[in-house]
Amino acid sequence: MKQEFTITVYTEDHIGLINRIAIIFSRRKINIGSINAGPTEVETIHRFTIVITETEEVVQKITKQIEKQVDVLKAFYNTDDELVWQEMAMYKVPTKIIAEQVKVERLLRQYGANTVVIRNDYTVFETTGQREEINALAQALEPWGLIEFVRSARIAIIKSSHGLHKALLEFEAAEPSEPVVENEFLDQRDGVFTL
Repeated sequence: MKQEFTITVYTEDHIGLINRIAIIFSRRKINIGSINAGPTEVETIHRFTIVITETEEVVQKITKQIEKQVDVLKAFYNTDDELVWQEMAMYKVPTKIIAEQVKVERLLRQYGANTVVIRNDYTVFETTGQREEINALAQALEPWGLIEFVRSARIAIIKSSHGLHKALLEFEAAEPSEPVVENEFLDQRDGVFTL
């Protein structure tokens, strides 16, 4: 049975990786609900958060295929119950409506919306929350002249995770990498590399 899954991918920061990951989904004709990429707590590592609706068997195969990519360190998949997740949204409404209608102001307060920009012709509000809450506020604002609405991709943290940084340190302690070997011919470049 299809359900919503969030795939979390930890990668090195390399050009073209997002394209290679997207190709994995397009080859299988799977629609990506949302995708977000950004830095993690480890300076050189990035995290992709990908939301899809599919069967667990298919998600399992895709996750394994993503992990085979050279620059991918680790990939996980989780259901919504296993995550703490949020989305952000921005709403543009006529300033005149906000000033004249107390109901709209109460509605914005009820949803915890914050003012981002106030202009003579429009006001922009932002809020964070679950997709249902964000969409509910957009629907509630439509009768009051909602001009524009945009929602971000999901950001998520796995509830049971202790963080990638700790896992990397434990992995390095268990299987330390080989020490870097200096090239003995580096300072003899002209003598060794002649034509």
